[in-house]
Amino acid sequence: MSAMERLPTAAVPDNGLLRFLTCGSVDDGKSTLIGRLLFDSKTILADTLHAIQRTSAKRGLDVVDLSLLTDGLQAEREQGITIDVAYRYFTTGMRKYIIADAPGHEQYTRNMVTAASTADLAIILIDARKGVLTQTRRHSYLAHLLGIPHIVVAVNKMDLVDYSPATFAQIRIDYQGFAAGLGLTDVRFIPMSALQGDMIVERGVRLDWYDGPTLLEILESAPAIHSAHAEKFRFPVQYVCRPQDSTNPELHDYRGFMGRVESGELVLGDAVTVLPSGRETRVKDIQVLGVSLDRAVAEQSVTILLEDEIDISRGDMIVKSGELPKVAKQIDAMLCWLSESPLDPRRKYLLRHTTRDSKAILAGIVFRVDINSMQHETAERLVMNDIARVSFKLAQPIFADPYTESRGTGAFIVIDESSNNTVGAGMIV
Repeated sequence: MSAMERLPTAAVPDNGLLRFLTCGSVDDGKSTLIGRLLFDSKTILADTLHAIQRTSAKRGLDVVDLSLLTDGLQAEREQGITIDVAYRYFTTGMRKYIIADAPGHEQYTRNMVTAASTADLAIILIDARKGVLTQTRRHSYLAHLLGIPHIVVAVNKMDLVDYSPATFAQIRIDYQGFAAGLGLTDVRFIPMSALQGDMIVERGVRLDWYDGPTLLEILESAPAIHSAHAEKFRFPVQYVCRPQDSTNPELHDYRGFMGRVESGELVLGDAVTVLPSGRETRVKDIQVLGVSLDRAVAEQSVTILLEDEIDISRGDMIVKSGELPKVAKQIDAMLCWLSESPLDPRRKYLLRHTTRDSKAILAGIVFRVDINSMQHETAERLVMNDIARVSFKLAQPIFADPYTESRGTGAFIVIDESSNNTVGAGMIV
């Protein structure tokens, strides 16, 4: 390589950032919970606080409506509900956070799928007065299906049931019965009042019978997703960089493969295999903005240079030799149908997997999930918000892992070619 400085780097575990999702039925207090979390952790800018104070006063409220911090759409503020997924960022002394506030209405369940796809932890809110509802089950099932490893069941609005420990205990029993059948293992329960601030950041004085951690304490100690287990290296190629600058000898033969590390890590000198060709070579250099690194880790966008000249283009994948994914032209998957137009078995769709697109047709619907009973039903078509086990036949092969092993290479989206809309999201099984 050139005289560029090579920076020694260490594999840093992804403990500094936690992505988490809030979900549950409508009016369970998700937006208020996030607002309380931001307010009590003192991460709200003064002008933002003044703006929501003015809006609250216009509504005739005696206290600040903290849900306004996340309900950004005008329609959301008028109806007092969440429609779109609202993302918020904040930091404490221990770590950084990205919060996704998912809508509770059934008709916006597809938005929740988007938010859950990158979350490390899900907070499922339950209104203490209503208990476990259908939408609670639906969001729990989706969280499990989308591979969120940690679930926190937050029993909110305890102030409206006089902070009753018996109410909390009954909801816990009801949810545990449902979770056992679903296969959820890492589930924690916490009583709280987002409106009053009990057990969010501060413990308060009205839930003294609960001796567990506060919500913030749970978030501070939760492991991030890439630190959970060793992952295989997956690098879908997004772009081939060929400057071909005749005035710069160092760039004249430069051929770098740019993309994002979906999982695992790569070290200089590693033996790699390029798919679909199957050609093997070794890593000559790893660069970020022209600076050479010793290694690349998950979620890092880098440029990889190889020792041998190999024909590689967008949609190809670089993996470590001996850790090859399955090369498949037919896949089985759990599919969430997101479109108002039903899935048409006679139509061709575009299946996008990492950076690779392939025409696809539905090979069959194995079953559809009844979200209330968790039973499997026969189905000839899927409508919006349906979840089903399906199989697709592909015109071009993809390089896939089971979703339980790798979110990056185990997930795909289905696109309607005529409208270019995303109509489905799938997890390869």
